[in-house]
Amino acid sequence: MTIVLIGYMASGKTSVGTLLAKKLNYRFIDLDDFIEEKEGATIKEIFSSKGEIYFRKVETQYLKELLGSNEENTVLSLGGGAPCFGENMDVVLNANNAISIYLKGSVSFLANKLVNKRSKRPLISHIDNVEDMAEFVGKHLFERMPFYSRAEKHLVIDHKSKPDIVEEIVLELF
Repeated sequence: MTIVLIGYMASGKTSVGTLLAKKLNYRFIDLDDFIEEKEGATIKEIFSSKGEIYFRKVETQYLKELLGSNEENTVLSLGGGAPCFGENMDVVLNANNAISIYLKGSVSFLANKLVNKRSKRPLISHIDNVEDMAEFVGKHLFERMPFYSRAEKHLVIDHKSKPDIVEEIVLELF
């Protein structure tokens, strides 16, 4: 089985995914890390040297590769934008033996987390207060909701610890 985690920045896809994979004795793959390894460049370098269109094409290519392999049980974490481009959400939903889970955070919860982590995220590095961050996150989430909402399972993450989120996923799936 492949468990595909989707959600906005700071929803915990990577940290929850790592813990979940460890608990289930599954392999963990972060799609962005996988792309960087395969392409021999960081996401930022790919964007600046080859552009977003190239990045989105290889993102879809590697997503299909990972979901088509079915070699072992895997937790796969997608970048926040991955479900929102091209056919990626259809690829996830039509994959054999895969289930998608949307880690759903409220605008205020995500904005409060992101305002302290903005230096690591070029998209939001210029936003320096919670109010502006909430406005940005709200608009972005509104645009992405049609994609995120297609996930098979939705899990509200606000004010929950990562281990509690992992437990909820395990109870939901097994």
